Amino acid sequence: MALSVIGAGFGRTGTMSLKLALEQLGFDPCFHMAEFFWREDGDALKDKWAAAVFGDGPPDWDELFNDYRATVDFPACVYWRELAAHFPEAKVILTERDAARWYASTQETIFKPNPDKPWAERTDNWGRMVYRVVNQDAFAGDTADRDHCIAVYERHNAAVKAALPPERLLVYTVGEGWEPLCGFLGVPVPETPFPQENTTETFKAKRAAEEAGAADGGA
Repeated sequence: MALSVIGAGFGRTGTMSLKLALEQLGFDPCFHMAEFFWREDGDALKDKWAAAVFGDGPPDWDELFNDYRATVDFPACVYWRELAAHFPEAKVILTERDAARWYASTQETIFKPNPDKPWAERTDNWGRMVYRVVNQDAFAGDTADRDHCIAVYERHNAAVKAALPPERLLVYTVGEGWEPLCGFLGVPVPETPFPQENTTETFKAKRAAEEAGAADGGA
């Protein structure tokens, strides 16, 4: 199974809503960071990604995405350029939101410090992989400084727009709903409402449950 859709947008730009929308449109399953926690074999998936990131050669994209038709969110979005080259028939979706709102959301969710489990001190495969790909590779080790994070976010979005032709790239905000997404992918517009998931409060609740589960399971 080859990827048909590549989500290039950073986390906290509506990636969970996009995942659910893509799956409803038939591009399922769709990879998202939540897969590490939702899948029954989540620990094995963490190990697979860690081996790919810390291996001697480039990641085996076919192996990593063998079970998926689409991907969104971290960590895959950091590799959007490599994925777009490896899967030349795949279309790319860049989810965006206001940069200041995006930064504020990250500080309450994915980049919020956890004093009990600092990313830089994690020794488990999951923590090491996320710290390497997101904190170091994408944000040069600083996910707190506002100006730095916004500059990284804006450079990332600009690079995606500059690299891909318009027929292959959709610049998208989830508030636009079904029409532009379905038109880009060439599929009918569903009669059901567009999914709206993973608000900041929802994320906090899920993260607390996931961290508790990881602690209990030793992941």
